[in-house]
Amino acid sequence: MSEIEPTQPPRRRRRRADAERSSAAVLAAAVALLSERPEASMDDIAEAAGVTRQTVYAHYSSREILLGAVVDLATREALAAIDAADLDRGPAPEALVRFLDASWQTLERLPLLGRHAAAASPPEEHARHQPVLDRLVTLVRRGQQAGDFDRELSPGWLLAATVALGHTAAEQVATGAMTPGEANRSLRTAVLRVYGVQGAGGA
Repeated sequence: MSEIEPTQPPRRRRRRADAERSSAAVLAAAVALLSERPEASMDDIAEAAGVTRQTVYAHYSSREILLGAVVDLATREALAAIDAADLDRGPAPEALVRFLDASWQTLERLPLLGRHAAAASPPEEHARHQPVLDRLVTLVRRGQQAGDFDRELSPGWLLAATVALGHTAAEQVATGAMTPGEANRSLRTAVLRVYGVQGAGGA
């Protein structure tokens, strides 16, 4: 007969639930505030979350750790949006446009994701991008097999070009050179042309 694990006392469960809510509140406040004010301090985030500075540090011992948690959350949201775009459906060029739109919508809502990616070291950036790139490389290979994408270009090169063009589009918006809509349209056109999609028109 297996042993039954003792349940946690109600008070301990309440403390744990309170801590989880507090941590979630800090993270949500950090996402909103850092998207508008990248230089926001831990004190600013504590005020936005409605908690003390000590509470913020109890959950995230440094600003760098909190920023990492914010970027991880944004990356998960981007991945969920890409999965919702159903990249296995329809012609590869149409799926590629859905991929770009889903990625851009997350980046537009959470611009700190693009800023962090631009400042991250190559290994760190690659690690964060990997789940997204895994989905994109599957789409690239499907499109090349169908003859929709240029077969002479390696999937790795196409992925690197897509990431670089995405960063360029984000930088154009950040500097005020383009509106988000203009940057998104230009990104679509540039990526489709790089992939060798026939009939890719102007932005």
